[in-house]
Amino acid sequence: MSSFALTLTTPSVVSVRNTKLGRSVSDCGRNWSGLTKLSEKPKRSRGYGLCCKAELSELAPAVSAGYGALLLGGGLFAYSKSGSKGSLFGGLSGSVLMASAYFLTTSPETRVLGDTIGLGSAFLFSSVFGFRLASSRKPVPAGPLLLLSIGMLAFFVMAYMHDSLPAVSVPDPLPLP
Repeated sequence: MSSFALTLTTPSVVSVRNTKLGRSVSDCGRNWSGLTKLSEKPKRSRGYGLCCKAELSELAPAVSAGYGALLLGGGLFAYSKSGSKGSLFGGLSGSVLMASAYFLTTSPETRVLGDTIGLGSAFLFSSVFGFRLASSRKPVPAGPLLLLSIGMLAFFVMAYMHDSLPAVSVPDPLPLP
């Protein structure tokens, strides 16, 4: 009887690896091309589309600032059109919460707290716009704001999970040259 062994290799997520002997470049984890000198330029490959190398913790300040600006602008717009003091208070409080989330996510020591504040305020506004949509049965403006708030809620959940979980080391599948 003979036995067969099946070995599977998983690609590494590392995009650039510098060593004493050279540099290896990855196109978003798809294929590796070995370079022998540090002065060589990486080979260009076509057909892979856009590849974002930013992490969630790097995007969280920009997302919280944009969401806060939209909440403030929506509250001011609703107050100017209909005189709604509740919309003005909601827009101001949302922008203050998102501004605090912005400043807390810029520092690595307080990033988890900033993600938590962003998560809580996105949950708060998702529930508020959901109740407004259910009570008024008018899709505008509560419908798009509910979708935006649910998207922000999903983003801040992922950012919180990314920042609060410990880092896992991945073994390098390539031998050193």
